[in-house]
Amino acid sequence: MYVLINTRRYIKALSVLAVVIMTFLSCHPQAPNKETLKTRAAEAKLYCQDKGLNANICILADMSIHSGKNRFTLWDMKKDSALLSCLCSHGCGEDTWGSDETKTAPVFSNTPDTHCSSLGKYKIGARGWSNWGIHVNYKLHGLDSSNSKAYERLIVLHSWDAVPETAPYPNGTPEGWGCPAISNGNLQKLKTYLTETDRPVLLWIFR
Repeated sequence: MYVLINTRRYIKALSVLAVVIMTFLSCHPQAPNKETLKTRAAEAKLYCQDKGLNANICILADMSIHSGKNRFTLWDMKKDSALLSCLCSHGCGEDTWGSDETKTAPVFSNTPDTHCSSLGKYKIGARGWSNWGIHVNYKLHGLDSSNSKAYERLIVLHSWDAVPETAPYPNGTPEGWGCPAISNGNLQKLKTYLTETDRPVLLWIFR
């Protein structure tokens, strides 16, 4: 009887521990895979050197990651490490603006008025005034056939009050009309790096 009671207590304790671990993991989502980022960054560096872009830093946005997790990374190509990692909104497409309906399966398009984000490499251009967030945006010039209409579509990098500072997983990040939008606090940090560079910075959105 003593052994049976202890066994039951042990099983109950394991069950409680499992719930605690699952809760912790859901509230503390994993960062983007470092090896994936290193591989992409190595390719990005060669591209930047060939195209005359900044070869010291780049931005990598992995859209294969759940939108409620950090998937937007400012990467130091000299030290091969992350300088900043945060949430990033994508376009809602035919779904509801401001929702997270496509948090695990975003739809991408280069077609105007689809409200979709576009995959591909971008040159971050001139800084401008934004209606959103901290009222700063950066023009984006699509460098691939998959995002060649970004400038025409008014796709810009900006902040948005709706994007949280911390990961809301298992909920997703609110979806806009196609712009890669980050939180106000993280754009404040990012713009310091963009201001200090004398060459355009690469933003690479992939999955």
